[in-house]
Amino acid sequence: MYQELSGVRIVAYTTIDDPSLYFQTALYTGNGGTQVITNGGNSDLQPDWVWTKGRSDADNNSLFDSSRGTTKELNTNGTGAEGTTSGVTAFSSDGFTLGSNNGINGNTKTYVAWQWKSNGGTETNSQAESGSNIACSVQANTTAGFSIITYTGTGGTGHTFLHGLGSAPAWFIIKRRSGSEDFLVYHHKNTSAPETDHLLLNKTDATSDSDTRFDDTAPNGTEIALGNNAVCNADGSTYVCYAFKEIKGFSKFGSFTGNNSTDGPFVYTGFKPAFVIAKISSATSDWIIIDNKRSPSNLANKRLRPNKSNAEDTAVDFADFLSNGFKIRHSGDFNADGVTTIYAAFAENPFVSSEGVPTTAR
Repeated sequence: MYQELSGVRIVAYTTIDDPSLYFQTALYTGNGGTQVITNGGNSDLQPDWVWTKGRSDADNNSLFDSSRGTTKELNTNGTGAEGTTSGVTAFSSDGFTLGSNNGINGNTKTYVAWQWKSNGGTETNSQAESGSNIACSVQANTTAGFSIITYTGTGGTGHTFLHGLGSAPAWFIIKRRSGSEDFLVYHHKNTSAPETDHLLLNKTDATSDSDTRFDDTAPNGTEIALGNNAVCNADGSTYVCYAFKEIKGFSKFGSFTGNNSTDGPFVYTGFKPAFVIAKISSATSDWIIIDNKRSPSNLANKRLRPNKSNAEDTAVDFADFLSNGFKIRHSGDFNADGVTTIYAAFAENPFVSSEGVPTTAR
């Protein structure tokens, strides 16, 4: 479909007119007891993956999801195995419930929670271990391009597990649950042969080459291949994988090259961003997250780091969020001359709706 606007034909660019159905950011203040966090987007959102981070204090990046179950916590700024805490104690139709965990609900502390919807905790596909098959359970939302997979490692090379997305994932994160290991990251723009390389969400390391992670095999429309490294496939160990495919007008997983100028690169996403996570892949650097709730107007410069427990900072003017992407406004760091940065972004609004209606910049 399209719409005529002052003689210009605006072409529809998305199948998701309301991104808040599938992704939302919530800001809250802890009370030290229990509380219900209710989402305030255009639509109710029952989250399946909740990522919380303290803003005012140095607290862990804490991950909870409906596949592993409530109170099961992983921390991206460390390597520890899954723990049981009074963190997220329930997933509700429009938010989630918090327990008294001081790092997630400390009295008077301020927090952010990033939330994605999959399939309400219900399995959409499964696979038993057989030959090169890795036993797994999948809940997937192909409309939003997001799945959560839990699986048990085999210790073998060339073994694969299902991802349920219907086409190849562009970005996924794997974490060993039953033991201490790094958070393994695949990104389809991480070098010209991303299946041979990997990043670590809990570390500042530049991209590294190893065939023991993804077996030098790109993910396809059905499966993700693994090597025999314990970070992703130790025999008998349990794992979780968060996998995403690109959805036009809703999610984008790309890269840009720095020019060391405050007039930095414009990064086209096809939507007004709500959330961006980024990492220099070609050199050592922190990961950073910016979003439209903590920075409701430009510049989007309130930064948190998945690889650190640090409180929020605003030391650097990072980017402007625009109607169809983001514009880097900082020289150096993520925009140093010639460095390559990978990113994952999710939408506040599509650039053009399915009815051909364009969004506005903020």
